[in-house]
Amino acid sequence: MTKKKSNKFKKQILAYLKQAPGAVFSRKDISHDLSVHKEDYHLFDQALQSLVKERKIVHVKKHQYTLSRMVKRYVGELRTTRSGFGFVNVEDEDFEVFVAQPNLNTAFDRDIVEVQLYAVSRGKRLEGFVRRVVKRFREHFVGTYHKTAYYSYVVPDDPKIYRDVIVPPDRALDAKDGQKVIVRFDRWDRDQHNPEGTIIEILGDTNTPGVDIISIAYSFNLPVRFPKEIESAAEKIPAKITGRDLDGREDLRNLVCFTIDPADARDYDDAVSLQRLENGNWELGVHIADVSHYVQPDTPLDKEAFRRSTSVYLVDRVIPMLPERLSSDLCSLKPRVDRLTFSCFMEINPQAEVVNYRIIPSIINSKRRFTYEEVQEILDGVVDDEFASILKEMDRVREILMKKRFEKGGIDFDTPEVQFVLDENGKPTEIIPKKRLNSHRLVEEFMLIANKTVAQHIKKISQDKQALLPFLYRVHEKPDKDKMERFFNFLSAMQVPFKPVKRISSRYLQELLQSIKGTKEEIIIEEVALRSMMKAVYSEQNIGHFGLGFKDYTHFTSPIRRYPDLIVHRLLKFYSENDGKIQTKGLRKSLHKIALQSTKMERLAMEAERESIKLKQMEFIEKHLGEEFEGLVSGVMAFGIFVELNETFVEGIIPVEDLSDDFYIYDEKTYSLIGRDTESTIRLGDEVRVRVEDVDFEKRRIRFALLENLSDEPGRSEHRTHLLVNKKSQSRKRRERKNN
Repeated sequence: MTKKKSNKFKKQILAYLKQAPGAVFSRKDISHDLSVHKEDYHLFDQALQSLVKERKIVHVKKHQYTLSRMVKRYVGELRTTRSGFGFVNVEDEDFEVFVAQPNLNTAFDRDIVEVQLYAVSRGKRLEGFVRRVVKRFREHFVGTYHKTAYYSYVVPDDPKIYRDVIVPPDRALDAKDGQKVIVRFDRWDRDQHNPEGTIIEILGDTNTPGVDIISIAYSFNLPVRFPKEIESAAEKIPAKITGRDLDGREDLRNLVCFTIDPADARDYDDAVSLQRLENGNWELGVHIADVSHYVQPDTPLDKEAFRRSTSVYLVDRVIPMLPERLSSDLCSLKPRVDRLTFSCFMEINPQAEVVNYRIIPSIINSKRRFTYEEVQEILDGVVDDEFASILKEMDRVREILMKKRFEKGGIDFDTPEVQFVLDENGKPTEIIPKKRLNSHRLVEEFMLIANKTVAQHIKKISQDKQALLPFLYRVHEKPDKDKMERFFNFLSAMQVPFKPVKRISSRYLQELLQSIKGTKEEIIIEEVALRSMMKAVYSEQNIGHFGLGFKDYTHFTSPIRRYPDLIVHRLLKFYSENDGKIQTKGLRKSLHKIALQSTKMERLAMEAERESIKLKQMEFIEKHLGEEFEGLVSGVMAFGIFVELNETFVEGIIPVEDLSDDFYIYDEKTYSLIGRDTESTIRLGDEVRVRVEDVDFEKRRIRFALLENLSDEPGRSEHRTHLLVNKKSQSRKRRERKNN
């Protein structure tokens, strides 16, 4: 009877698991769903163990089972939250797997992992556990060294490295307790134990200037330093330009051209020139540093540039794509110095049409190094300059190019940016909003038209118009319909008038955003619109650039700081030198790999840049605890509201539990919190006054207290009143409501 019952359980277990092949079930769930009685539980357990021995099912871990040969495992990148749990973005699949903190095994944020699914419940998200780490994201990280009588360890600065790292005494580099150190990650075999590491550098005390930003760089696995062999290879490149270097180049050293860059720029990779032609058109020249002359394919320098793919601009430093010998010297278009370049000349008519062009290797001698502020003063007539007439003519060309681009649907996102004034200890003393000047727009428009012309050039030289020559494009997909629907719901909640359309065009969005220019909600609406759109990426497939309204677009103008631009230069030379005899076998596959790596590293760099800005904003606002500021409500969620301060753009949260004057209910449709008793409303875009309550660096969170809603208007509530209402009165209302 016992054996018969055990066999019955085996059949039931197999039938149960076959209902969801590949899913993992706990012993408890299986027994519950099969209605196993307590007196039969030992027979049920024996049946499970017997099936495991017969290899008909697999014992995964901690009393969890799945069918043999049906174990569903996926590989992808793990992204964890500050709360501890994570998601695995499965490679080449359009889904992600949730992983609870206890199931991370030995994986950290951004590691490539193999994840196995648990049982899937209808209507719930996929959930799984990490079986193993396929590839570590980090090699090093920054932390604080601690030494006890029994052992020593490092507490990582990055909260996503959620375990302290054990450092044996012989691998501590004589570090002192409390010092900031760089630790090399050595091993972590079992999640029951802590990982082990070796200190490779002592940075100094906790308050050592720059340590906080270095910590961010290491947390994103950014290559802070170049390997010695790479620096050595760069130093060996001769500085002298020889006659051989000039072969096939157009000599433009007598041409009046100059650079326009930020005041603190260390490298200048683009120069511009302009001449008025006899036919009334302009000849605009965009001259780009010829990095491809110095960085040859498959060399150590090239491989390092591919690995980095982009320069990273943190608050107090630049992590360059190329060694300083190249980026700040040989490839930098310094004034009154001969430099090798790649020039794109465009003949532009008064209707802003490029009627002719030529793209050529060249040599220039920049006549001046301008800053954006200097050029703006010249354009405004504040100061005179020997190049004033050229600059004012350039501004006229800028104006017609902008007008044409916006007419064709180019979207102008004027998102706010800030710069920091740091003291000798690297701490921010001031946050200054960056002003977008016409001098900025001038350079932007010239670079845009050059990039567009280069992309169109590939169409022109391709013999087969249906299968263009392999090339690398900068592309931007049309917005996702669901995201756009949410954006329009947001506009309705903000009471912004707009005309719904079935097909979203870039011109439609440009006109919509133009309609809210100058309003107090402008910044919020533009930020939400930007988040609603797809992200621009690199691709070997030309699908156009929605945001710019261009059918053809690439990146040609910044090879010092972007690897795709370097590749574009190489391709242009290759196609020019091999006209009619082009072998492109394997080239598309290579470009696909470059596009993926460049996009990945660009997004990583952007995240690191934002994190460094957030950190300095927190350091700045920490000095103003208890002080009051005005700002805009930048986000409304069920758990609280986010407020962005005016001018500094510091963002903090007001938790809903801190809104003690009423019980607030979240209205998702109107992006607002509504008081149950007072009907006071706090909505997205409201102008508010807040007080700085707390700054939590570990959680990267700033907490505000709401003092007053400056946008409270008649008609939005029956109670147009200060939000700090009489609490006794509110308590009485709640009691009355309860009694009724």
